[in-house]
This record gives sequence, C-alpha cells and structure tokens, in this order.
Amino acid sequence: MFTKILVGTDGSETAAAAVSLAADLAKHHNAVLHIVNAYQVPAGGVAVVSAGAMAVADSAVRTEVLRTASDHILGDAEHATHWANVKRHSVAGQPADVIISVAEQVGADLIVVGSKGMRGARRVIGSIPNSVAHRSPCHVLIAKTT
Repeated sequence: MFTKILVGTDGSETAAAAVSLAADLAKHHNAVLHIVNAYQVPAGGVAVVSAGAMAVADSAVRTEVLRTASDHILGDAEHATHWANVKRHSVAGQPADVIISVAEQVGADLIVVGSKGMRGARRVIGSIPNSVAHRSPCHVLIAKTT
C-alpha cells in the first residue's frame, strides 16, 4: 500500500519514536523510508571569520555547521532504523514547510510525525504535526510520542 514513507526528526527521543514507527511501516510495506531534518539558519549581521588562508562570511560558517549537525542527526536516525532502503534529506527551512516540500518532491504516500506539540499552547499557536496534517499532499500518521 505504501511505497514511499517520510518521517521528520529533530534528533529528540519523541522523534526517535516516530522514526521507529515509520521504519517498521517501511519494512512491512517494503517501502523507501525518507528521513527529513530541517535546520534553520539564524538571521544576523554578516561578520567575517578567518578560515586558514581565506575569509568566509560568518553566515556561511553557521550554515555549514548547521548542515553538518543535521547530517549527523539523520545518520543516527538512519542507523537506528536497521533498514537498507533509506534516503536522507537535510534541508534549511521551517520544519513543517520542509516536510511538506520533501513529501511533494519525492511523491510520498505517507508522512509520519510525532504528536509532540499537539497539546497545550503549542497546539494553539501552531505545531509541526498540526501544520503537516492540514497541508499534507498524502496520508499522515500522527505517532503517539508524548
């Protein structure tokens, strides 16, 4: 039924539970598992830092550090799945926007998100699972992670 399953992670324990559920579903359906991490580059003034014999913009350094951290989060999540058919996506942007965008790009037929943020103040001001559920191009499974 599902051939492309997408799950977002921020490296937290609750996200790990959603990744685990998505991996189990991917194995059951012999599906490709797309694991997504969104990183956000903070806005700020441009300073220059020395990088050996060349100078690079501070924002470029921050972006690279964030992308590297994102890649590590994805690597840890992939390793925990024990599934061979995994694609990793490290993308700059707001998490819900990134999840929706990657789901559209890869033609996902299921998005798995954790339930964190579905209660309390975050539910009122906006949560990632709520945003994804309302804007998704495909089925959404909200994993009970809190």
